[in-house]
Amino acid sequence: MSALRPLDKLPGLNTATILVGVSSPDSRAHLSSWAAPQRPGLLRNSCWQDHLARSLPLPCSVNRPRIDLIVFVVNLHSKHSLQNVEESLCHLDAAFFLGKVTFLATGAGRDSHCSIHRNTVVKLAHTYRSPLLFCDLEIEDFRATMAQRLVRLLQICAGHVPGVSALNLLSLLRGSENPSLEDL
Repeated sequence: MSALRPLDKLPGLNTATILVGVSSPDSRAHLSSWAAPQRPGLLRNSCWQDHLARSLPLPCSVNRPRIDLIVFVVNLHSKHSLQNVEESLCHLDAAFFLGKVTFLATGAGRDSHCSIHRNTVVKLAHTYRSPLLFCDLEIEDFRATMAQRLVRLLQICAGHVPGVSALNLLSLLRGSENPSLEDL
């Protein structure tokens, strides 16, 4: 089992694949529940596949499709979730961090129950130069909005949006940041 590479497989015609790294069972249930009702109409003239994984590396499989976007889910109520994401990050090729990795922090609505501080997840996303989204998956409206955002990110990462690439999107998302002295 080697590092997962973004261009190790050829793209499928009009398809896009998202890999969601979920370590906690409650997040797994919520994420699999938003996927089914949100599919119709989100990707016109194309289809998308979603894969849930507890951790990386993935088993070697000839039939596995090319992965266009990876979403690492960090449950703010579980330190094990953050540890699992940190361990999985070493099994990714550096090219994935050119706009094809996103962090999703769940449980952000109940600060009193959090065992992981938000700044920890912000620093993790900043270290890997990847976007970070906060969401409370227990609320239906937030789940639907997050599904639309993730599918739009998937469209861009798979090359289904003319004139916009994953790297362009990454630079737009980070465009308002001022670099610190240690980054220079």
